[in-house]
Amino acid sequence: MFQLEMHYEIHSEQIYQFLYFITFDVQLAEDLMQETFIRAYEARHSYREDANVLTWLRTIARNIAYDHFKRRKRIRFLRLEENIMIELSAEQLVHIEEEKRELYQAIASLKLNYRMAIVLRKIEGLSIKEAAEILGWNEAKVKNNTERGMLALKKAMGGDLHG
Repeated sequence: MFQLEMHYEIHSEQIYQFLYFITFDVQLAEDLMQETFIRAYEARHSYREDANVLTWLRTIARNIAYDHFKRRKRIRFLRLEENIMIELSAEQLVHIEEEKRELYQAIASLKLNYRMAIVLRKIEGLSIKEAAEILGWNEAKVKNNTERGMLALKKAMGGDLHG
């Protein structure tokens, strides 16, 4: 049986982060995350016990994000946050923040399919198979969209992209 409270406690932060990387909007990501769990609860009868809950929730979240973008006809993207503590001078911090801002703007300019593939593969570190399951694509489409997205991102960054 699908236990909403338990899964919310365990997975809400990951679902929020996934949606934030797609929307680049704190409030919208929060709203879509709440909608994800509401829909999951409503569809709990369709959940297969042998399925990965996080994959199922990400798929629901992806569908909700697609629906939102279809309604709004606008696409925005992410703000990466790293949980790494290092000591930086004010000048270094300003330089890093400027580079991050440029990266976010470049990612925000990508087609949604490229963005979704990059978020799942390069930011969340999922395998091609896991991303394909979440996106409802075949593995070749995930690989192609990731590669094309990275090329488009590199071009948008003026060829200055590491990794």
